[in-house]
Amino acid sequence: MKTILVLLDGLNYQVAHDAMGYLQAECAAGHGRLYLMESELPSLSRPLYECILTGVTPVESGIVHNQVARLSRQQSVFHYAHSAGLTTAAAAYHWFSELYNRTPFDAARDRHTNDPALPIQHGHFYYDDRYPDSHLFDDAENLRRCYNPDFLLIHPMNIDDAGHRFGLSSPQYRNAARNADGLLSHYLASWLEAGYQVMVTADHGMNDDRSHGGILPEERQVPLFVFGAAFSLNDANPQQTELCGTLCELLQVPHDKPRCRGLLL
Repeated sequence: MKTILVLLDGLNYQVAHDAMGYLQAECAAGHGRLYLMESELPSLSRPLYECILTGVTPVESGIVHNQVARLSRQQSVFHYAHSAGLTTAAAAYHWFSELYNRTPFDAARDRHTNDPALPIQHGHFYYDDRYPDSHLFDDAENLRRCYNPDFLLIHPMNIDDAGHRFGLSSPQYRNAARNADGLLSHYLASWLEAGYQVMVTADHGMNDDRSHGGILPEERQVPLFVFGAAFSLNDANPQQTELCGTLCELLQVPHDKPRCRGLLL
């Protein structure tokens, strides 16, 4: 089944619960469900991108801080999908290109990627944390319409950027989450109508020090929204290390990763 993973960088669970009225309305209508999930440690972006896409904790992967700029040494969802002959795409921060395609990132070469030989075959990659989420969702929809990918990663950064500038308890941070919710309201129904299964989650949360990386609940607790016919919508306790395997199950590709059985029918 075709699958979209929306990774809302830096989105704390409670803010997602309280501010994302459209996604909550879809859940209330029986079209999806929100789960509480805890990030692995350290609660930093690049280590958790790797964890989410490969199912391997940062300590095990060796990507333990944001400055580890090298190709992943693990098998990711992109690798499994590519090996199974599926089409992959990503509209995402350039660290994903560095993890799974080429390192170091060369914007002139890599910002717009179309190469069937790469794990992420089609990509629009940005490198400015203030790149508008509106543009990023349009980039993603361009990839979906042009290439009909089996697996599409969508990764906007404005929530995390607002958190680093203003902190967890700020109106700017909450409004960045509301903005992402509004953008999703333009696309989710059409994705589901096209047969996509959709997961919406975050890598880590945010604190009032305008940072993250530690063990505080506000830094580690993140949302997992699921939408689509493949999901059970039953009680479950999903782990961040199980997202890779769960995505592979949705894509129906061979893998050797742990998965959350409770999420799926």
